[in-house]
Amino acid sequence: MPMTKSAEGPPGAVDLKMDLKSPPQSAEKLQNKDSGFLDGSPSESPGLETTKGITAFQTLVHLVKGNIGTGILGLPLAVKNAGILMGPLSLLAMGLISCHCMHILVRCAQHFCHRLNKPFMDYGDTVMHGLEASPSTWLRNHAHWGRHIVSFFLIVTQLGFCCVYIVFLADNLKQVVEAVNGTTSNCHDNVTVILMPTMDSRLYMLTFLPFLVLLALVRNLRILTIFSLLANISMLVSLIIIIQYITQGIPDPSQLPLVANWKTYALFFGTAIFSFESIGVVLPLENKMKDARRFPVILSLGMSIITALYISIGTLGYLRFRNDIKASITLNLPNCWLYQSVKLLYIIGILCTYSLQFYVPAEIIIPFAISKVSQRWALPLDLSIRLVMACLTCILAILVPRLDLVLSLVGSVSSSALALIIPPLLEIVTYYSEGMSLLTIIKDALISILGFVGFVMGTYQALDELIQSEHFLTFPNSTTFT
Repeated sequence: MPMTKSAEGPPGAVDLKMDLKSPPQSAEKLQNKDSGFLDGSPSESPGLETTKGITAFQTLVHLVKGNIGTGILGLPLAVKNAGILMGPLSLLAMGLISCHCMHILVRCAQHFCHRLNKPFMDYGDTVMHGLEASPSTWLRNHAHWGRHIVSFFLIVTQLGFCCVYIVFLADNLKQVVEAVNGTTSNCHDNVTVILMPTMDSRLYMLTFLPFLVLLALVRNLRILTIFSLLANISMLVSLIIIIQYITQGIPDPSQLPLVANWKTYALFFGTAIFSFESIGVVLPLENKMKDARRFPVILSLGMSIITALYISIGTLGYLRFRNDIKASITLNLPNCWLYQSVKLLYIIGILCTYSLQFYVPAEIIIPFAISKVSQRWALPLDLSIRLVMACLTCILAILVPRLDLVLSLVGSVSSSALALIIPPLLEIVTYYSEGMSLLTIIKDALISILGFVGFVMGTYQALDELIQSEHFLTFPNSTTFT
């Protein structure tokens, strides 16, 4: 995004702050004093203007990591629910549409940056200015609600992902510990493993809490690149191990249904929407790039990698295990240390991903909060909010039963709205008064309708499984290996 000098800052400084509201002078001074507060804080030197930021490679790493999470492990079951032909085609279509909506969001943000002469524009501000440009008087009068609604969806979605990650971390570590006595180095013999009783998974969640708090206290996006790169490496290795196993001895796929029942397709839609989860990090990453003009290319490249990986894992997993595919493909792997290491690698990857997902809601809540206090209390308040938010995600993971389904519901509602419904409508209200082709309006309307259908289907899926969850209460905390 184009960078312009701040109208209120000191000479040679560039304001890169992602605020919900513009902070007072005290908070701005703290940002200049503590360059670690945000990665994009000003760098001042006499007679020289420089801007710290992340490189194109670092941006690609963050973008890929922002999408690859726990959702990819459930895609083989999602393909089963859609059909061996309809599943991959639907994943391809959803990847293309999600990428297109991200480009719409970036283009609209750049449009208002040029018009209003601002150095950056976050998701909420972009929607607010889009409503202000709308031909509807009612929308213009209530434009500020657009920013608040987007901020609410971003906070709920990203903190929801953090809660899901905690459950995933605890359950996978518990699974490894329970089967440790029966784990062998022989990956070819199928044996039934009697699980060793161990402590409740909620105690495992508390075990992870100190590490999550430390990750939440990281406030520099360039430092997060280290964690993101480590997460990418660990997940890449684990996915390679999974792929090399599922490509061995694939049965004849001719008996698999090309298109599944339309009722189970709703389950596919909810899982797929959850998997494409990076809409919340698009603008923060674009705002932080040294050369934001390259971001559209990086975005297209990153989403192409993600979509190809999703289609490969989903299709090969279903082809390999057919109707025996589990909710997470890791549950279908043999009980040997090679494939048990997949869980351990994913534990490392998801643990590192927690900090990146946590960064987005923190950058919405904290700047607004510190704008209400003096400079003296800004840093203590910053750290206190991060501590409370990290503990809150752990408490919710412990207290809410079947959190995976509750967060699936939240993810379906929030992700559908943020990724598919809002961006096309934003393009209409932004460019309608400047002239839009009828074809573009129809295209945007169809994408928003598709997003709403995904919202309804995903909500139905989560609610239906929540109602039936009393019959599957042992699922989150138990594993059966064969």
